[in-house]
Amino acid sequence: METNLSKKDKKHVLSLVFTCLFMTLFVSVQGAVFFQDKPENSTFKQFNGEVEDSQTKNPLVFATVTLEGTNISTVTNAEGQFSIKVPIDLANGNLTISFLGYKTATFPLRQFEGNRNQVTLDILVTELPEINIVAPKNAETLVRETLRKKGENYFTDPTVMTAFYRETIKRRRTNVSLSEAVVNIYKSPYSSTRRDAMELYKSRKSTDYTKLDTLALKLQGGPFNTLFVDIMKYPEYIFTEETMADYEFNFENATRINNKLIYVVNFKQRPEIVEPLYKGKLYIDAEKKILTSAIFSLNITDPDLASAMFVRKKPTDVRVWPTDVAYRVDYREKNGKWYYGYSNVLLEFKVDWKNRLFNSRYTLTSEMAITDWEPNLTDNRLSNREKIRTNMILSDEASGFSDPDFWGAYNIIEPEKSIESAIKKIQRQLEKSKAPDGQTEAKNPIKGRVTFN
Repeated sequence: METNLSKKDKKHVLSLVFTCLFMTLFVSVQGAVFFQDKPENSTFKQFNGEVEDSQTKNPLVFATVTLEGTNISTVTNAEGQFSIKVPIDLANGNLTISFLGYKTATFPLRQFEGNRNQVTLDILVTELPEINIVAPKNAETLVRETLRKKGENYFTDPTVMTAFYRETIKRRRTNVSLSEAVVNIYKSPYSSTRRDAMELYKSRKSTDYTKLDTLALKLQGGPFNTLFVDIMKYPEYIFTEETMADYEFNFENATRINNKLIYVVNFKQRPEIVEPLYKGKLYIDAEKKILTSAIFSLNITDPDLASAMFVRKKPTDVRVWPTDVAYRVDYREKNGKWYYGYSNVLLEFKVDWKNRLFNSRYTLTSEMAITDWEPNLTDNRLSNREKIRTNMILSDEASGFSDPDFWGAYNIIEPEKSIESAIKKIQRQLEKSKAPDGQTEAKNPIKGRVTFN
């Protein structure tokens, strides 16, 4: 993405870019992927758990799980489950679990040893604040002030973050492709206009394009799709001086997070605006004007306009349009400063072929969680060779799911049961195609060519 954006581009920037290719696709990876070697830490211990609502017993999805007093963290999956790896010398510590609208709770790590252990969180009843907080004049004023204060409330020093990233593709309910990666994010200060850079440390995939009917679908952008959902770092991708006027803002009932009063601001595009914009909720700390979370989606007013935002290439005899596009970003706090902690993106769309009775439905999801970070004291930066490209396709860069110890001591988001099953089902096929150096790679009979049949 370019730094200088037109008004039209700024309205569309958060759109993911997809490449749809007909029939058979053969791809060669251009250039080499740079891996900075790190020593594996074998002195860690893994703890597992499940987080539920104390009353309904429903799983709490995307709850934040943090090792108390450290930067080590993860999030729960779609089934409320989590796994977290911690150094042996911290195995007597505590886990802090938080979720929007619930009371934050702390549990001893030993409670999560052995088989999965269920813990529950209580809904937080919002009470009037005891401190004197000056209410903003209106919701739009609050949003503008929050964006202006990013240099005060968010990381002001360069930081190196370790993150886990996952992207999946489903055709109806069938898992077609799963790619995962550990990346290092060289995060610049929130007050800086310098863009963040990323390097790929480890990656893996399982892909079965035979389940995609006659369409091979790939997600372009990889981890950048989730990184650019960081509204406070990249506000121009959704709210600018020009686009702010295209939205209506209003207050919803307030809530509390970690005993802090949180204003909930609804926003949606004005009815006279034709181009697809966004609608959703912003969760803003009432006292310090800090965006703690945002959940929003694309307002699909015109399927053809929405399709133009997402489809990079497609066959001429097929119509493709999104039916749902949703985003979420969560921020975390450390020593009085906030930082990007987790985001996810979901895209559902229809594929309608000419001269076919039935259409197909596809779902693409991607998510990234910060699992650790440390100050970049000397402001080290990546070379161009080390950086991954903003238009990368992770499934082309990654290898297979053949090494059970692949991630070592790195924390990942616990996979859903359906994803685990999909990996195991084709793992045997991946192992049969191992290269001489022991690495698994997809067969690539035609180098550097794209073939359509």
